[in-house]
Amino acid sequence: MLTLVEERNWHIGLTCVHHVPWEGRRSMSATYVVCCMLTVLFVTAAVHELRHRVLPRSYGWRMRIDGLLHTIMAVAMSVMPWSWGTPVPAGTQAAFFAAAALWFPLSTLSRSHGARLIAVARSIPSAAAMAAMVWMARPTESSRHEDLAAHAGHSMGEPAGHDVGTGVLVLYLLVCALRSLTGDMPGLRRNTRHPRTLAIKELYGHFWQGAMHLGTVVMLLVHQ
Repeated sequence: MLTLVEERNWHIGLTCVHHVPWEGRRSMSATYVVCCMLTVLFVTAAVHELRHRVLPRSYGWRMRIDGLLHTIMAVAMSVMPWSWGTPVPAGTQAAFFAAAALWFPLSTLSRSHGARLIAVARSIPSAAAMAAMVWMARPTESSRHEDLAAHAGHSMGEPAGHDVGTGVLVLYLLVCALRSLTGDMPGLRRNTRHPRTLAIKELYGHFWQGAMHLGTVVMLLVHQ
């Protein structure tokens, strides 16, 4: 949970730096650094998805649509920390990403039974990431009031389901991130003499999957 000064900086932007006491500027500077880091992370992830999964014609149409959805998500996340945010209405964002969340498991139904179960299981992390976008697009108590100082007490009145939903998404995406970032470590240890036997491209893809999940976890925690 952000402090009042940090939360105001998150939603209003840097224009408020000169209107708060000196004690609050340090925390606001830290928030600004986090905003910049998240933006760089998601912009780089969007470029990665675009170059490696959308533009190459060697992939099938289903894989390219998957990559396009991840690219759109990364672009949306890159502007989310800033006061100007995205010009797309929250309801439109929620509807789009809800459809994207359904796309990942539903697009695997055309496969054979055995392959379908594996494909559905592999699609769940992507569907959960899209569901997190829907969750963050919903209106909160703080977003309903322009003056956070006058309505600071409203944040304490969030329903219990808000914290439960955020907690479930955070825990699941954190597990997905750790699995993506560390899942190939045993393979690396077993192949110390011939590390090139592992697909470097696959390791690179897993790294960006994990980074995206970690960034989404941070955004979920910030927006609660």
